[in-house]
Amino acid sequence: MKNVKERLNGVCAKQVTFDLKDGKIYNVSFYGGCNGNLKAISKLIDGMDAVKVVEILEGNICDFKPTSCADQLAKILKGVL
Repeated sequence: MKNVKERLNGVCAKQVTFDLKDGKIYNVSFYGGCNGNLKAISKLIDGMDAVKVVEILEGNICDFKPTSCADQLAKILKGVL
C-alpha cells in the first residue's frame, strides 16, 4: 500500500491524503476546503479504481477558479499512477 500526502494549489483545501492499493484509492482525506462536499467525494470514491477516479474528477473547476479540490486530487493521483 502506498500512502500519499500532497499539498493542493489554487483551491481552499490545503492538503489531501490517501492510500493507493492494487490500483484502488482508499481513505481520502482533505485538510480545509468545503468540508461536507469533500467528505462526500471521499466516501463516493473509496475503493474505486484510481484510473476511473481520474477520468471522473479531472477537469472539474470550482466557481471562477481554473481548478478544484477534486481536479487537484485527480492531478495528484494521475502523477502517482
